[in-house]
Amino acid sequence: MNTTHLDIVGERRAEVQAKAAAMGVDEAYVSELVNAFYSRIREDRLLGPIFDDAIRDRWGYHLEKMKDFWATVALNAGRYSGEPIQAHKKLVEVQPWHFDVWLEMFEETLKDTAPTPEAAACFMEYAVQIAKGLRIAMYGAGGSGHPVA
Repeated sequence: MNTTHLDIVGERRAEVQAKAAAMGVDEAYVSELVNAFYSRIREDRLLGPIFDDAIRDRWGYHLEKMKDFWATVALNAGRYSGEPIQAHKKLVEVQPWHFDVWLEMFEETLKDTAPTPEAAACFMEYAVQIAKGLRIAMYGAGGSGHPVA
C-alpha cells in the first residue's frame, strides 16, 4: 500500500483529536474557552483597552479567528491562517509583563471551564509556549521591554 502525505496528515489529525477527546476537549469546548476568556479580557481594566484599541468593532471576527487558532492548536483542525507575530508586533502599548497577566487570566478561565484537569494542563502548556514565543518575537530573548524590529 502506498501511503501519501495526506494519509499521514489525516492519521496525525485523528490521533490528536482522539487524545483531545479523551481529555474532554472538542470544538464545543474550544468555543466555550475562547468566549469565556475574551469576555474576561474585555472586562479587564488593564488588558481590555489594549484589545479594544486593536480589535475595535471586529470582535466577532476576532473570536472566530481565535476559535480557529485554538482548534488548530488543540485539535489539529488546520483552520487557522494568520500571522500572529506580525499582528502582535503592531501593539506598541504591549509590554513584556502583559503576557504574565494574559497567562494568569487564561489559567483562571481554564480553572472555571476545563472539562478535566488534564485538559486544563494541556491548554496551559500551549498558552505558556505561545506567550513565550510572542514575547521573544516582540522583545528578544531577554524580554527587556524594548521592541525588536
